[in-house]
Amino acid sequence: MNVLADETKLAAMVNDLAAEVKQDLFPDGPWAIVGIRSRGDVLAKRLADKLKPDHAGSVDITLYRDDLSEIGPQPVVRTTEIDFPVDGTNILLVDDVLMTGRSVRAAIQSLIDFGRPRCIKLLVLCDRGGRELPVQPDYVALVLDEADQQQVEVRLQPTDPEDCIVIFPDTAKSTSKE
Repeated sequence: MNVLADETKLAAMVNDLAAEVKQDLFPDGPWAIVGIRSRGDVLAKRLADKLKPDHAGSVDITLYRDDLSEIGPQPVVRTTEIDFPVDGTNILLVDDVLMTGRSVRAAIQSLIDFGRPRCIKLLVLCDRGGRELPVQPDYVALVLDEADQQQVEVRLQPTDPEDCIVIFPDTAKSTSKE
């Protein structure tokens, strides 16, 4: 295991992302921060505290995944919390790790079921490459080259006991999957 970011560095990364987004805030209409469960929503809450969006929410993508049959016979479905009108709203979609792009595709499909957003921008803490879909983040804190042979795990409190980003050899187990 190799620690890429400890609690202090991770906090600085979140602050840098917030500053970057603040410079580029949506000029037209209301905007919302929406996190992809389970660590994207924790990250989205931290960003919302700093950026004060008009709305904040979270999406659970379990039933929108294209690999649902591989998850198991009884996947855990958590709540989606979108209590604002999506139609015409600019959305900052937040996730912890971006790899294939499939989680982002599922999250966008989930959002579109609530309405037609004006614009969706993507913010990720860690981009590890390996795209299978044409999805690129608008904001990213950490780009990992050659991370396709390793597992990246983002740990965020209160979901995890600590805040950090760690990388494991591919043979190790990781709890943060896209």
